[in-house]
Amino acid sequence: MRRAAAAAVTVTTTTRMAAEGMSTAAAAAEATATAAPAAGSRWGRAWPSALRWIPTSTDRIIAAEKRLLSIVKTGYVQEQVNIGSSPPGSKVRWFRSSSDEPRFINTVTFDSEENVPTLVMVHGYGASQGFFFRNFDALASRFRVIAIDQLGWGGSSRPDFTCKSTEETEAWFIDSFEEWRKAKNLSNFILLGHSFGGYVAAKYALQHPEHVQHLILVGPAGFSSETEHSSEWLTKFRATWKGMLVNHLWESNFTPQRIVRGLGPWGPGLVQRYTSARFGSHSTGELLTEQESTLLTDYIYHTLAAKASGELCLKHIFSFGAFARKPLLQSASDWKVPTTFIYGQQDWMNYQGAQQARKEMKVPCEIIRVPQGGHFVFIDNPSGFHSAVFHACRKFLSGDGEEGLSLPEGLTSA
Repeated sequence: MRRAAAAAVTVTTTTRMAAEGMSTAAAAAEATATAAPAAGSRWGRAWPSALRWIPTSTDRIIAAEKRLLSIVKTGYVQEQVNIGSSPPGSKVRWFRSSSDEPRFINTVTFDSEENVPTLVMVHGYGASQGFFFRNFDALASRFRVIAIDQLGWGGSSRPDFTCKSTEETEAWFIDSFEEWRKAKNLSNFILLGHSFGGYVAAKYALQHPEHVQHLILVGPAGFSSETEHSSEWLTKFRATWKGMLVNHLWESNFTPQRIVRGLGPWGPGLVQRYTSARFGSHSTGELLTEQESTLLTDYIYHTLAAKASGELCLKHIFSFGAFARKPLLQSASDWKVPTTFIYGQQDWMNYQGAQQARKEMKVPCEIIRVPQGGHFVFIDNPSGFHSAVFHACRKFLSGDGEEGLSLPEGLTSA
């Protein structure tokens, strides 16, 4: 397996979860066990985990990640990639905060054959790389798969969020990803981003097209602005007292994660109800097993309840209603990387935005819709999602772009 420059990368854990053979019962029991607080937390040392209002820490995030990825049969390496205390010579305000500690990007790299294309996976808002747990085995069979937690999310560093504008906020994610790419010594890779991660991936590809072979945007956010997609329902709702309250909370950067933290020891129960509803009773596709539900719930809780950082991007990137302040549609004519859009048939993200963008793009562009899938199509319908990704990357997987031109059965083109 190809290795990144040793000086730039700190490897913290090498995991072969398949060999450990963790059972469902053991994994579920470990998911509820008390883990040690972060070593650097004086508060954590003073107060046992059971007595803390928010029972989480970075250590517990990584532990929950390992338990969730115990489901994956493919071996992997987990590492904290050092991206430095600031980009060299940078005057970008976002990297200056009350702390000059080095920043790290939590990264997992899965075992693969030599000379296969590299697929880098970027999660969406309120998520982290473990959300792709149902996809790693299938994708690693044909790619060198690398998945990351964006800066300020999951098990990555959570520095103080000091951004004051859309431009600074975009730089937070784009520049930190570029520093990660340099540390990993990557030059040509397929970049896949989901939802807000799709927005970041697209913005990155616009700035650094020389590194991206192909762009895969899964239910991407941020293609249209409110003026381009007026909503009668939203206009009426904003005129009500409830709408004015919600809009005020949005502009005040009140995030969903604050609710989870505010509930303290009752937070895990709220997350459990969400997971059971979204991926259980209200699922649009393949239901989670009991083991998957238990481990995913535990993982989601710890990633949401940890220190607020990257989540505070919300009001700077989107206006109320998830409309982009700097929509990607306005940059469609500048697109330099061939792109595939993937949407679940029941995705609340509107694929018409991608259709509008395609009219302006000067590069190849496909739009694929996957049945029995919502916004988390890769969880709802893993096999359909994998088929869509393999089809999108057929040029790199087969060596012959003429092969497999027709869509796999069940998928539709928009």
